Amino acid sequence: MAFTLPDLPYAHDALADLGMSKETLEFHHDIHHKAYVDNGNKLIAGTEWEGKSLEDIVTGTYQAGAVAQNGIFNNASQHWNHNLFWEVMGPGAKSIPGDLEKALTEAFGSVDKFKEDFAAAGAGQFGSGWAWLVKDKDGSLKITKTENGVNPLCFGQTALLGCDVWEHSYYIDFRNKRPAYLDNFLNKLVNWEAVAARL
Repeated sequence: MAFTLPDLPYAHDALADLGMSKETLEFHHDIHHKAYVDNGNKLIAGTEWEGKSLEDIVTGTYQAGAVAQNGIFNNASQHWNHNLFWEVMGPGAKSIPGDLEKALTEAFGSVDKFKEDFAAAGAGQFGSGWAWLVKDKDGSLKITKTENGVNPLCFGQTALLGCDVWEHSYYIDFRNKRPAYLDNFLNKLVNWEAVAARL
């Protein structure tokens, strides 16, 4: 069964007052994400990966240490990454649920220190990629960054929060100011209840 582009969980203009414009979401979701879905479906058709879950495709086609992953991996992983990205953002209250706040404080010293370290990971990712808050295989929380479309599934980790630091994610609203985009993401855009639910 072919993969489909999911609808955004909010209107295209729902995040405009929070620093992510309608134009950004129209380009990022409707064009960029859709291209990953469409290209992935074409590449998977007639292969051993047709009919497999998105997670199985990502982990099955990942090649550790590869500079350029194959097309199936790139498109499948970016589809998975973006599905999570849309889900962990949203309008509304931005307070962090108590269980997540406790976990972040235990792992990083404080919520502010977590945000500082997460933003540094995203800003320090050379070129295109992602910043992540993950639950590692031993249950500990860690901040990681990955190049291109590589994601925590590739390392047996559970992604709790992911921020897209490809230029198409922020250039319309923040131009080349990736650190400002990351600060805005953490302080205005994240739906912490969605993050806590993944915990």
